[in-house]
Amino acid sequence: MSRLHTPDSVDSSPEASRASLNAVAKSLGSVPNLFRVVGNSPAALKGYLALSGSFGGASLDAKTQERIALAVAEVNGCGYCLSAHTYLGRNVAKLDDAEITANRNGSSNDIKAHAAVRFATQVVRARGHVSDVELKAVRDAGYSDAEVVEIVLAVALNTFTNYVNEVAGTVIDFPVVTPRQAAA
Repeated sequence: MSRLHTPDSVDSSPEASRASLNAVAKSLGSVPNLFRVVGNSPAALKGYLALSGSFGGASLDAKTQERIALAVAEVNGCGYCLSAHTYLGRNVAKLDDAEITANRNGSSNDIKAHAAVRFATQVVRARGHVSDVELKAVRDAGYSDAEVVEIVLAVALNTFTNYVNEVAGTVIDFPVVTPRQAAA
């Protein structure tokens, strides 16, 4: 059971969140529990959707964004996000099981994506205090400064949802995937 209120429907959500939640329903075909929990705060929902929507014009490709989401969820020990992004990784980004496992381990079987995923996990673990060597490695793999900023954006966006779900104890509405270990 969720520790924060999860409205049963869009109609039982705060009125100021309903238009955004209806847009989520139109886009995804349903409104996952995460969105209904975040929708308790219309301002937070609006901000989350705007930040998430900014990836539409990003240089960082959608598969790499999904890989980063898996890695961040594993590092942060978020079962909800790990479950959601495993589902999305398989069914939307078309990542295979070997790639999803690599991502959860902070790696990738794709050489360039490996640098992004590794850098993202370093950002999470070091809370942004990465070394010059770590920054050079992601640049040497071919990532521009804009893409480095987008990797950090992906970390921040996913950390937000990881934290919301852990605080809320959001009920998982995807096939359940359990983090290998609790976040330290």
